[in-house]
Amino acid sequence: MQDNLVGKTYFVKTFGCQMNLHDSERVSGLLESQGCIEVATPQEADIVVYMTCCVRENADTRLYGQVSAMVSAPPPPSGKRVIAIGGCIAQRDGERIRTHIPNANVVFGTSALSSVPDLLRQAFAADDKQILVDTQEQGRGFSTELPTHREQAFHAWVPIMTGCNNFCTYCIVPHVRGREKSRTFESIVAECKSLVGDGTREITLLGQNVNSYGRDLYGEPRFADLLRAVGQTGIERLRFTSSNPKDLTQDVIDAMAQTPCVMPHLHLAVQSGSTRILKAMNRSYTRDQYLQLAHDLKSAMPGLALTTDIIVGFPGEQEEDFEDTLSLVRKVGFSAAYTFIYSKRPGTPAAKIVDNTPHEVIQQRFDRLADLVAELAHNANQKDVGSVSEVLVEGTSKRSGTVMVGHSKKNQTVHFEVPQGHEASELVGKIVDVSVTEARTWYLSGEVLGDPR
Repeated sequence: MQDNLVGKTYFVKTFGCQMNLHDSERVSGLLESQGCIEVATPQEADIVVYMTCCVRENADTRLYGQVSAMVSAPPPPSGKRVIAIGGCIAQRDGERIRTHIPNANVVFGTSALSSVPDLLRQAFAADDKQILVDTQEQGRGFSTELPTHREQAFHAWVPIMTGCNNFCTYCIVPHVRGREKSRTFESIVAECKSLVGDGTREITLLGQNVNSYGRDLYGEPRFADLLRAVGQTGIERLRFTSSNPKDLTQDVIDAMAQTPCVMPHLHLAVQSGSTRILKAMNRSYTRDQYLQLAHDLKSAMPGLALTTDIIVGFPGEQEEDFEDTLSLVRKVGFSAAYTFIYSKRPGTPAAKIVDNTPHEVIQQRFDRLADLVAELAHNANQKDVGSVSEVLVEGTSKRSGTVMVGHSKKNQTVHFEVPQGHEASELVGKIVDVSVTEARTWYLSGEVLGDPR
């Protein structure tokens, strides 16, 4: 039984946030350490792993649809396929997953990644009707202690903490990821140094609320100190997510401005421009405080690209609340925004609020906001026409093998033709200077100047 994973093929499908992407890389690393082989489609795989998200209802729906579709898929050459459900839905539902996904074999929670190989071994040896579940939270280390299979050699996700203490009234994350738990300062810096030594050029520090990093270990947040320390490891590009405005202090802003490798882009979720709605969301800041933060950030880092998340249709939202959101978006001048219609999540306080706002009204508001966000994104990109953008190349466009795609320092998507004398494959992971000749709403285009580096 110890070796019954050797030679098994696997496929991992990830839903949701960057933390899930990181966890998927760890699951892949674990499977490969057991002798498993990655394949390109779930139909080819002996092991199909779904890393799930339960922040919005459509994530549940997509999961149920994709896993149910596997019922009619032909069996793999080995004769048996094991389906494993991990991530936040797995942590939330546990054995109840069988109600919606009767063909699931294994369920593992957000803290149970290390148990995946043993669960899979048991599943291959067990009756197909048996479901094996591990959602234990206590006594587990960080997933960073596990093997990894990174999708991009030049970029690495580095979790600095897990969990969240904020309990926004619409959010399920604290219930499935637990309370805040920080890694030690030294372990994070050591991992980043190791990554730099392995050739990593960009690191993204991860946490549900990175600004409160270290409070549980050191009595007060140490995120500003951490930014400066990671900035001294030799990493070329440093990003981080997510940030809660209530904990974004001046010392963090100063650290961002004074650490050259910190990229001039910040994703700072506002969720609403109405102080009344923010209070109902338990966001712990006001409209004016957010506007002041945006001003302080842009003053400290001229040219900073600020992006955000916004929820439309939170229970009780009135037209004047929505107008407050529109005016805040205009005043801040976001470079981009992820906009969502409120999704009721069972188990959260907001799910108990009765709201009779017609869906058509909420949809109309959403469309108005989306139009404004697109207009601002287009205007922000126009400012870069004629400039030179430093781009980290990630691969080829889905539409053309001769068009490369990467991201600028401001996290804009940038397209350019493979320069003469170069092959597409040799450019991946390189940094190129792109003279921007065209700006669309969601991307820039241009021509490469000089040699890749």
